[in-house]
Amino acid sequence: MKYRKLGNNNDLISVIGYGTMRFPVLNKDPSKIDESTAIEQLRYGIDSGINYIDTAYGYHMGNSEIVVGKALKDGYREKVFLADKLPTWLIKEPSDMDKYLDEQLEKLDTDYIDFYLIHTLDRKKWDNCLNNGLFEFIDRAKKSGKIKQIGFSFHDEISVFKEIIDKYSWDFCQIQLNLMDEDFQAGLEGLKYAGKNNIDVIIMEPLRGGTLANNVPENIDKIWKSLGKNRTAAAWAFHYLWDYKEVSTVLSGMNSLKQIDENVAEASDSEVNSLTKEEHEAMSAVKEIYKSRKLIDCTKCNYCMPCPNGVDIPGCFEVYNDANIYNNLEYYKDQYDGFISEEEKASNCIECGLCEEACPQHLPIMELLKKVDSKLGE
Repeated sequence: MKYRKLGNNNDLISVIGYGTMRFPVLNKDPSKIDESTAIEQLRYGIDSGINYIDTAYGYHMGNSEIVVGKALKDGYREKVFLADKLPTWLIKEPSDMDKYLDEQLEKLDTDYIDFYLIHTLDRKKWDNCLNNGLFEFIDRAKKSGKIKQIGFSFHDEISVFKEIIDKYSWDFCQIQLNLMDEDFQAGLEGLKYAGKNNIDVIIMEPLRGGTLANNVPENIDKIWKSLGKNRTAAAWAFHYLWDYKEVSTVLSGMNSLKQIDENVAEASDSEVNSLTKEEHEAMSAVKEIYKSRKLIDCTKCNYCMPCPNGVDIPGCFEVYNDANIYNNLEYYKDQYDGFISEEEKASNCIECGLCEEACPQHLPIMELLKKVDSKLGE
């Protein structure tokens, strides 16, 4: 296992982190974790060298923290750095921050959390936290010893990310980044900006929800195999991230011993600036192939918005495109159902035509929305 520095205490953490939002479950119910299997897997990962364990208040309907706490009995708590996150969407008044932290400590059955994150920050949640005394809460929690280091996880535009970085002396941060999302949310620009400000970075969604590892198109699989290192598509996605010196660790939601073995093996072979020119060129070729699978040439300029009947036209098109780009219809049906509200779905189009009049790309939007509904709708 390889280790890199995370935070201002210069802690050395494994370059692969164990994400606990995808524990094995019973009867396909995300709230019912298969505890014995999950504990076995988590301890196996720790025994294999993984020392960064990531959980959150909302994972597995609130039960992830409980199972993590059980897994870290019998001396395992002393072997790891534990990360948890403040549920920002539940904060209504300043005392809520202390309340949820204390509840998390109780569920984890621990006296302290090594790396505490202000969870899923966007403009709205950031402003709400500031208005409820975020920095005073951080000072109290650190002074009491309940948290050792403070950071945040992020889901918004790069301008908001830079504002948050500049506002406080953070120990670390967490962003979404992968081979295909270099310009999404904080992206590569955010990674570099954090590095310039001496803030270490944790990466989430390295496989874009598994879509870069599953159902890999044949022509992309051929490119990976041509590099001759016997690495899977998932492995190449991890090495793409480990190549950046600003990356401290990459989170993976492992839920089988095989996945743990594969990830640990790749992590043990990771280095900064280790990718060759040929490998960089191969990654560029892979990105272009994925992009060429885009079905609707929507640039997300938003000239079609707002739709008078509430349809999220660019959002619907994005999920429709991704289903084809990543060859994974069932996954993106779930994404469509989970992230596009009922009011925003393509089925609500009343064919008023205003969107088509406004579209600079002259897309047949009304007809395309029918295709979205046919492919992704109920």
